[in-house]
Amino acid sequence: MRLKYRLPEAIAILAIAASSGNLSPARAQSQTKVRARDLGVPFEGKPGPLDAITDVQRVEVGFSTLISGEGKLVVGQGPVRTGVTAVLPRGRDSSDPVFAGWFTENGNGEMTGTTWVEESGFLEGPVMITNTHSVGVVRDAVIAWRVKHGQPAGSEYWWSLPVVAETYDGYLNDVNGFHVKPEDAFKALEDARSGPVPEGNVGGGTGMVCYEFKGGTGTASRRLEAGAGGYTVGVLVQCNYGQKDQLRIAGVPVGREIAGPKVWDDDVGSIIVVVATNAPLIPAQLKRIARRVTLGLGRDGSYSGDGSGDIFIAFSTANLGAASGTGVRQLGMLSNDQINPIFLATVQATEEAVVNAMIAAETMTGIQGHTVVALPHDRLREILKKYNRVAP
Repeated sequence: MRLKYRLPEAIAILAIAASSGNLSPARAQSQTKVRARDLGVPFEGKPGPLDAITDVQRVEVGFSTLISGEGKLVVGQGPVRTGVTAVLPRGRDSSDPVFAGWFTENGNGEMTGTTWVEESGFLEGPVMITNTHSVGVVRDAVIAWRVKHGQPAGSEYWWSLPVVAETYDGYLNDVNGFHVKPEDAFKALEDARSGPVPEGNVGGGTGMVCYEFKGGTGTASRRLEAGAGGYTVGVLVQCNYGQKDQLRIAGVPVGREIAGPKVWDDDVGSIIVVVATNAPLIPAQLKRIARRVTLGLGRDGSYSGDGSGDIFIAFSTANLGAASGTGVRQLGMLSNDQINPIFLATVQATEEAVVNAMIAAETMTGIQGHTVVALPHDRLREILKKYNRVAP
């Protein structure tokens, strides 16, 4: 049976309560699933209300999660442990491109559409994330979705170069069965919402492995102080990389402290990171932001191995209408000598988003009985206490 899980009703109810003032957004998210801060992980920096990429106004996130079958791998039949994630910079109702920049730390992976991002400085449409062998179908589906929902805007030939990224879920998923279909990409786009963001085994992150524990989708944010502009930086990751003995949480060598079976013999896999901000930044500055993702991953222990595709994209929701019309456009730009707080926020939010993905992920069994265990919460707290690193 093919299952497609939607945003849990509990999250929707809690989000409504939060928006009405009856429940804080941060509490709405924490009541649905434990996050790293709930376990006392002492992250630096001040998060936004949701501690999610959707703390950046207008950003929406949607998922299509595919889970079916168990046991022996039969290519084309399963087991299936995969999905699609959609990040829409200005939401589903906007066709206004955003300034963007991208960076690859190690290129053993794919993110389509980045040649035009580099050339034009704009991200046009959503950022989609799926598994390695579903990039093509998701890319084509995004074009079809945009044609269906958009207008040519004065042009008889309306074209699109979608940004679609991937990480490999073939340890748990029938990756060569091509189970992701156009309707799954459509669902992720149509289900995109602001508010709390589900984490762990959801969307494109469903079948992913991180530091040989169960990985997947994670998010976090940082809100700058008023003196630094009061801007927000949000990060969403799809993490599927690293070996256990590399894993560090809050500076503690957590992976070396936890015994258990190995999954990889080397640092393989990938991580895709999407950074959003409402700070008025131009493409060159956003490329600099994307580069700082590497420092956040380094805090978690990554050295970006040869077998890993570590690819990042950053965009700004400021400068509405920058790509429209003709003639001279009036833009806002943060001075370079004021950008350091944005750099730091990106590093901090990236570090936390990866850990949030692992904390939210649940043990999963996939093809051939392969099982990837979740990072044990109780054991993590014991280790943090051992190193005197539990937040007060």
